[in-house]
Amino acid sequence: MPGYIVIGGGAIGLNTAYQLARRQSDKVTLLEKGQVGDGSSSRAGGIITGLLWSETGVLARMISLRLYQELSADLEPYGYRFQNVGCLNLFDPASWPEREELLPLYDRLGFAYEILDAAQMRRRWPDLTPEDDLIGLHDALGGYSEPHEFVPALARRCRDLGVEIRENARVSGLHIENGRVSGVQTAIGVLEADVVISTVHAWTAAFMDLCGVRLPIKSFVHQRYVSSELEERLSIPAINANPYGGYIRPARLRTTDFRILAGGETEDREEERVADLGFHMSGLAATRSLRSRLSENLSPLVPKLAATRWETEQVGLISFSLDGEPVLGTLPQLPGLVVGAAFHSGGFAYSPVAGLLLAELAAGDAPSVDVAAFSPARFSPEDTDAYLATTVVQADALRRRH
Repeated sequence: MPGYIVIGGGAIGLNTAYQLARRQSDKVTLLEKGQVGDGSSSRAGGIITGLLWSETGVLARMISLRLYQELSADLEPYGYRFQNVGCLNLFDPASWPEREELLPLYDRLGFAYEILDAAQMRRRWPDLTPEDDLIGLHDALGGYSEPHEFVPALARRCRDLGVEIRENARVSGLHIENGRVSGVQTAIGVLEADVVISTVHAWTAAFMDLCGVRLPIKSFVHQRYVSSELEERLSIPAINANPYGGYIRPARLRTTDFRILAGGETEDREEERVADLGFHMSGLAATRSLRSRLSENLSPLVPKLAATRWETEQVGLISFSLDGEPVLGTLPQLPGLVVGAAFHSGGFAYSPVAGLLLAELAAGDAPSVDVAAFSPARFSPEDTDAYLATTVVQADALRRRH
């Protein structure tokens, strides 16, 4: 039996292969054009929260948080554990009303949260000094996942479950027979499959364009930094610090060190058009002034940051659809193909549930969450063409952080 082919060896592709393999599915093959995790997954912030802005998103993230706990147990022998330190989402008085309107949704869905003022945040996290007028929306189930630990651990687990992972295996197109996708085209010929699952992130629009399908997806440069070592562990949760122009969390490069990870976007930078399937993120560069600006912006919130220097810099891409929601589902014009893309800056947070949903759709099962709101077919050709014809700067894209 041909089985399943997953294109893309990042966090979402690996989770998809993992879920298919755990279902004792037919043969599962994962194809990665470079090395596993070599795209945005290795450059991710890794922050995870369930407090999103749509019902579908919240329901999906509730499953994702549960799956992260399960993955943490399953992958512990492989060197990975989910860091459930909580996630704090910060708002200033101008941005809070928009999020406050979503609290009834969280209540209805049974997603627990806390609303904290600045004094409460300072008491709970001694290393945190938010400005007096800030509001904190705390997700106790959230936290972060270290990409350099998670991706290799999940890849090893997939292999142990029987997934065939082929690196340096670039896919050049889909193989279509009798109007149905029946495999992929590669340098060594056609590889057949019952179902193909595309999880190629920033390459999605270019790849689908080759297949005669236009999707309204744009990508933007994202930078993240890891600091020099601290003398002791930082007492903060993972923080989406929009009022300070970024995000920040504890981090480590080895299992015994204490560091700070922070990142953000460059507001005036135009979208990055990925028109070539051969594009590699190593060709991206961050604005030189961003290092110092990020430190200056975030040090008032986390004063210990001021005593460090940035030791590593990684630059990648985040992708947004026209309406800011993920693109996940099947395409009526290409039966046999399932697509997962445009997870804004939350690819890591979505990855376990995205893998589950993609595996369910590929197997022909009812998905655990109604993903109609994420369907690739929700966009009209006219809206898609108009969106792709524009050039957007980061500040004008829908703000979706983790």
